[in-house]
Amino acid sequence: MSAAEPDELPAARKPRRELVEAQIYEQATRLFAERGFAGTSLQDIADAMGMTRPALYYYVKNKDQLLARLVTEITEGPAAATEEIAGRDADATSKLRDLVLLVAGQQARHAARFQLVIRSESELPDDLAVAHEAAKRRVLDGFSRVVDQGVRSGEFRPRPVRTTALAVIGMCNWVAWWFRPGGAQSPDEVAEQMADMAVSLVAQAPDRRPESPRPDDPAAVLRLLRQDLDYLESVLTTNATDE
Repeated sequence: MSAAEPDELPAARKPRRELVEAQIYEQATRLFAERGFAGTSLQDIADAMGMTRPALYYYVKNKDQLLARLVTEITEGPAAATEEIAGRDADATSKLRDLVLLVAGQQARHAARFQLVIRSESELPDDLAVAHEAAKRRVLDGFSRVVDQGVRSGEFRPRPVRTTALAVIGMCNWVAWWFRPGGAQSPDEVAEQMADMAVSLVAQAPDRRPESPRPDDPAAVLRLLRQDLDYLESVLTTNATDE
């Protein structure tokens, strides 16, 4: 055996370990969802995997570790990605599309895990609950920044920023409850449709976008008000003529 071979062995075993760990987390997700976190034991998970409990300890230490990883994957990853997208040098419409593709796509691909996290929020250990809430705030902050950018640029209709952000996030999260894997649409197709709907929900009509280098310029706002007044005057004139 050459000197390099001992170092190569762990790498050769790594794919198998990752495969087994992925299966363990899938079985844990299913059991936690069916029986609740408190109602599921490590022995239950070992039985579902067809292994002994001591063998399971080779991959995980306890239930808390399992739940912590599931929660972290569902919340921490999207939070970091949301911050990255919100901070890009791009227009708000493109950012919003990417945010919805990210979140809706994840909910479609990992629906069971997201449902588990939501159902287990009251059972999370204190430190994990704090991290989970912080990650949710980061996602909301990212969406809010993009919505605010869109309102200021004239790309989006002037609506309450936080309410709009929550509405779009809620629309994305709901995918986890109605999407069915193996159906007529793939997760990517569903995410694309959700992105189209999100943009349509907030987009400003082209003729309502201020024609100004500074969309928050009062002169640009006055021009829009004059459009509304002209339209109102034409309606009133038409009604008076009809009478």
